[in-house]
Amino acid sequence: MVTAYLFMLPSLLILAVFIAWPMYKAFRISFTDFNVFQSHSVGLRNYTHLIHDGAFHNALKNTFIYAGITTPLSVGLALVLALLLNQKLAGRDFFRAAIFVPVITSLAIAAISWRFLINPDIGLLPYWLEKIGVNTKGLGDPTWAMVWVIIVGVWKNVGFYTVMYLAGLQSIPREVYEAAEVDGAKSWTRFRTMTWPLLMNTTMFVFVIAAIAALQAFDQIFVMTHGGPFFKTETLVMMIYRLGFGEFQMGYAAAISWVLVLIVFVLSLIQIKFFNKRLVQY
Repeated sequence: MVTAYLFMLPSLLILAVFIAWPMYKAFRISFTDFNVFQSHSVGLRNYTHLIHDGAFHNALKNTFIYAGITTPLSVGLALVLALLLNQKLAGRDFFRAAIFVPVITSLAIAAISWRFLINPDIGLLPYWLEKIGVNTKGLGDPTWAMVWVIIVGVWKNVGFYTVMYLAGLQSIPREVYEAAEVDGAKSWTRFRTMTWPLLMNTTMFVFVIAAIAALQAFDQIFVMTHGGPFFKTETLVMMIYRLGFGEFQMGYAAAISWVLVLIVFVLSLIQIKFFNKRLVQY
């Protein structure tokens, strides 16, 4: 046991220094009006202010809209791609690599490229959309800004979730499918009665990490819209950045960050409880 803890010690130290300690400091700061010049204890004022803060309500709504669309869309698309790429197809390895490339691409750099693609003056996407009767002003359009941010979020993460599903598919015993084929089960029947239930363990993992990633979305929003237009894409993380590093309201920003931690924790527990009832052993 001692040997195991010694091997874990470097990782535990890194977690303590870069995660546990900053979280503790942020928790303490959340009870102050801390800024770069002064710090005074204000008790629960920062937390009670959230109840009446319209900007916080807007950021919370945008966060749930982004996460509520991005998470199921990314997971569903990843499952479809994994099922396709698990077949014996020509060029399968190429397509697997191509889907995974966005995962290892810097999202900040990729978001700059997406800004050019979406630009209504020079971008290809608005030009193609106009050909089918869809007009958009790009990232300056309050209606379309969140749509584009969601598209980039899905594009970035779906490759990673696809790899997770591919691993889950390849861990399912082949004997199960061979027995079903002997019994004459069709493709849809095999998926509905065998593949999907046996992937429930993988689905729980993918859904939880996808939801956490969506709730913490920042990179593409910062580069593409900076929370605009008219705060239509400002999420909680973007608001924390704006208040903490733009307006130096670090105490209030720390309080919002801890509210986000609580939201992530509660939603993760709900998802785990939901999927635990459907986990399988094989």
